[in-house]
Amino acid sequence: MKDYLVVNLQVKPVDDGRDILIALLDSIGYDSFEETPQGLKAYILSEDFDESALKALPLFSNPDYSISYDTEKLATINWNEEWERHYEPVSLNKDLYIRAPFHEAQSDYRFEIVIEPKMSFGTGHHFTTRLMSAAMFNLNFQGKDVLDMGTGTGILAILAEKLDAKSILAIDNFDWAVENTAENAERNGCTKVEALHGDASALSGRDFNIILANINRNVLLEDMKVYVASMRSGADLLLSGFFDYDFNLIDEAARAQGLSFVDKIEENRWQCCHYKKS
Repeated sequence: MKDYLVVNLQVKPVDDGRDILIALLDSIGYDSFEETPQGLKAYILSEDFDESALKALPLFSNPDYSISYDTEKLATINWNEEWERHYEPVSLNKDLYIRAPFHEAQSDYRFEIVIEPKMSFGTGHHFTTRLMSAAMFNLNFQGKDVLDMGTGTGILAILAEKLDAKSILAIDNFDWAVENTAENAERNGCTKVEALHGDASALSGRDFNIILANINRNVLLEDMKVYVASMRSGADLLLSGFFDYDFNLIDEAARAQGLSFVDKIEENRWQCCHYKKS
């Protein structure tokens, strides 16, 4: 069993700072988060911890925020038991209910998705999951070829199949996420989801009707050109994983690649944008 390290972060102002830190830490390999009154606890494999990368996060040099942290090595514990204590279901109106196997089933939702996270006991991204899911309900998936970029636990890929997509390619650069997506797809009776380990370079020679990318600002900006090259004429692109103050950067990058802005939705300063390829 591999050893984990927990980074205890204290940030002021805590509400905005905590959300920003989760997004930034997620982009450098932290796979679990637990909110605390002063900030959050971030979990990472001891062998992957890089203090210089942590200190290089832009929030540390932002004069509007005050941040301190300490680290501790975790004793070997029952991770399944830990995430069961923290994982909460996610609901979207009466359209979607996302739960873990130990939660009670709910029959009064249009769709129910059962997810068992493999290496985390706190999703940390409920806002973007809900935003992307809500935006997906406004698209026609029937008979479409779909890409779920940065699939994580596979929630969006599974929802795409439930919305009658023809095929779904779910890509992630973490081995555990790819394995977890395949397991969750099978758990939900999905047969059209292909889980693939890789990054945007894996898109060469492939094209799609719908691309879902719920990642983070830096990756979205870096890979925008590749996404657009993989979109068929008339294809839709849903982007999330960034805050409202990053919208102009995302929008500029999308329009520079010839995409047309359709709409955006927001929750607790997280945003999801919809673009279309003419």
